[in-house]
Amino acid sequence: MAVIDLLIVGGGINGAGIARDAAGRGLSVLVCEQGDLGGATSSASSKMIHGGLRYLEYHEFRLVAEALAEREVMLKIAPHLARPLRFVMPHVPSLRPAWMIRLGLLLYDSLGRLSRRLTLQGSTAIDLSRSPMGQALQAAYKKGFVYSDVTVDDARLVLANARAAHLLGAAICPRTRFLGARRENGLWHATLEDAGGRREVFARALVNAAGPWVAEVIDALPAGTGKKDGVQLVKGSHIVVPRLYQGDHAFILQLGDRRVVFLLPFEEQFTLIGTTDVRAEMPEATGISTEEILYLCRAASRFTREEVKAKDIVWSYSGVRPLHDDGQNNPSAVSRDYTFVLDSTGKVPALSVFGGKLTTYRRLAEAALARLSPWFPKMGPAWTDTQPLPGGDFTTQKELVARLQGNHPSLPPAWLERLARRHGSLGERVIGDAKSVADLGRDFGGGLYEREVEYFIAEEWAQTLDDILWRRSKSGLFMTPLQQREFGDWLARRQG
Repeated sequence: MAVIDLLIVGGGINGAGIARDAAGRGLSVLVCEQGDLGGATSSASSKMIHGGLRYLEYHEFRLVAEALAEREVMLKIAPHLARPLRFVMPHVPSLRPAWMIRLGLLLYDSLGRLSRRLTLQGSTAIDLSRSPMGQALQAAYKKGFVYSDVTVDDARLVLANARAAHLLGAAICPRTRFLGARRENGLWHATLEDAGGRREVFARALVNAAGPWVAEVIDALPAGTGKKDGVQLVKGSHIVVPRLYQGDHAFILQLGDRRVVFLLPFEEQFTLIGTTDVRAEMPEATGISTEEILYLCRAASRFTREEVKAKDIVWSYSGVRPLHDDGQNNPSAVSRDYTFVLDSTGKVPALSVFGGKLTTYRRLAEAALARLSPWFPKMGPAWTDTQPLPGGDFTTQKELVARLQGNHPSLPPAWLERLARRHGSLGERVIGDAKSVADLGRDFGGGLYEREVEYFIAEEWAQTLDDILWRRSKSGLFMTPLQQREFGDWLARRQG
């Protein structure tokens, strides 16, 4: 009977991050995920690694400091996926006085410096009526502030962690449902089900990183294992519209309901607008509602010269965030911090993860393994803050793009640039022996070639159209409906 050290239920960012960390410390690991890796909450974020400026108002200083430190870590270990981004905040005098915002930004900067900020620029005041950064805004907004955070490809960050874990020996099992587990003879006996049927696995410890489904997993464990009333489900939705403004900066917009909405440059030709905070009854995202669309369009249009209309939307997505229930009635005020529930009945541990955010996934993984360390005394030390994720072992993005274009002068330069952003130094593996465009296979449109699709399937566990067009790439944004249907038909034929 083969026994693994750690069974992780959930293949989102937290499950993948814990798997990478644990496998690198010498533990044997299996990750089961009922859908695609990162296919739910983890690919439905605002695509940011950020301290959470607004969390300062709720006095979450430890969370902000920890998150600010992670910006620098991500820039170092995943330079192909994470990039610095300047945020412009137009001042709205009726909401917060300028001195309060400036003081908050100074605190943000100070916490960043304490947290090893080495490369990101500090905050400053700005005259929006004169700066190019203010050209997209209505003339009424004359004063503003600028500060730094980091943007990231969330879905590919999950894949990078899963791939790293796999390279270190972890078994990664997407589209595999966790049906339940029982304690027996000092082990977890867990039942999993995939397309091939049911099977039983045996593990010394179990981690419930199922995100919005954390309570359902607890229900599938023996009675009394953890608690399921500690999660508050909040849906966040985003819309994507054709690019609203020139420049590589983002906007953070203060609204009258004390929330903020972001406008972010997205995939070169678009602007990402989000997010909403709406209580959810079910862990499955139901898609964006008409009310959420109107909310985001109105929020952006209060500030931008160009009115944002529902008819402009080219894509939308929604995700359910599993926040730790701290008793707050306002979804926007619920803490984004994480907490653990550890049950060690019979000296067989089960650790359930509540809350958390994309930014702090790596620190969450370290903390989870610290909680499990009494059961694994020979486990190695923390290590993930210095070792690059797969594809992240290069100097600068500019240098990497130049190298790919220099090595492959007959391949489309724009495609090579996209390849560098998606795969980093692993772009060479995607290209393989291709010498010409013809060698890349069928051109599906949107900058998607057959060779990269085959790589997604062989190396990144991709199976469906959504896996490829909307998570491993954003090629769907650049394809016509006909091209998407033709790609779906081709994929169905390939899958047999």
